[in-house]
Amino acid sequence: MLTAQAAAKPIRVATYNVSLGRDGPGLLVRDLVAGKDPQIATVVKVIAKTEPDILLLNDFDFDHGNIALGLIADQLAAAGVVYPHRFAIRPNSGMQTGVDLDGDHKLGGPGDAQGFGAFSGAQGMAVLSRYPVDESAVQDFSAQLWKDLPGAMLPVVDAKAWPSRGAWQVQRLSSKGHWDVPVTLPDGRVLHLLASHPTPPVFDGAEDQNGLRNRDEIRFWSLYLDRLAFNSLFVILGDLNADMNDGEGAHDAIRALVAHPKIQDVRPASHGALVASEQQAGPNATQISNPAFDTVDWDEARTPGNMRVDYVLPSSSLKIAGAGVFWPAPGEDGFDLVGSDGSVGSHHRLVWVDILR
Repeated sequence: MLTAQAAAKPIRVATYNVSLGRDGPGLLVRDLVAGKDPQIATVVKVIAKTEPDILLLNDFDFDHGNIALGLIADQLAAAGVVYPHRFAIRPNSGMQTGVDLDGDHKLGGPGDAQGFGAFSGAQGMAVLSRYPVDESAVQDFSAQLWKDLPGAMLPVVDAKAWPSRGAWQVQRLSSKGHWDVPVTLPDGRVLHLLASHPTPPVFDGAEDQNGLRNRDEIRFWSLYLDRLAFNSLFVILGDLNADMNDGEGAHDAIRALVAHPKIQDVRPASHGALVASEQQAGPNATQISNPAFDTVDWDEARTPGNMRVDYVLPSSSLKIAGAGVFWPAPGEDGFDLVGSDGSVGSHHRLVWVDILR
């Protein structure tokens, strides 16, 4: 006879860059209310099909009433996935500094915000959970200055601070945020969600501002883990915008995080990613990383190809029942929700790890 613990379903923890950031404040709420947006409909179907118990959304616009988050939760409930517990706070993206952070000699543009964004709350993060979120114990590290991170590598051009030392005095590390969100599991244990969405290491110049920032945003978690006990229960999750071998950026930071002794990398994979890499070819043919682990389907004509950039990294103290990436291959159930070129729904794929109770 099975014990209650043995019979219990594993707890699925997932991350999903849903690409629902819009061009202005309130537009995501508008589209959710209208109920006619095919991208939103696809995202809802993917989440309903995979049924995460705890889900981090990346690239989801924040509003002060969390109206958009409530609306998508309502749509998910109608699709059969109920998330009574939700958490989101203002991200750094779009938060104006009053300083010229991008060196264009103008003030007030999206590049002068703490994180790139046309408006406050653009492309934020949010947590949906079947289990209670202890909001009183949330730790938000988003206000930490980049210059104060031990070992920080700040952009320098011709031996001068770029764009200025004044910018360094206000520039935060987090382009969206770094959160430690405690969730109480059914057995009473507390699982800490270590969530972030670092800047992509591209769209800059010779100063390599985004590349260096991506490196240090990822390094933040390695330094944070150094302070935790070995039996800590946590999952690092989010779109980290870095592959361990391919594409732009400092690969040493993500390699070091994945190899951290307090982490186990269970390498979520999919058959669809492997097929996509073979069929789309182009830069995919010369990549180093195993394409089965890819989590994003980018346009081969404009990018280095498909890569692993979305991560769910459980602590070594957790027992894992399985893991995967929602990327069906042609002919497999759900292929219509991802398509053959990354243009359906989101370019990113939902990534999950199943934790044993």
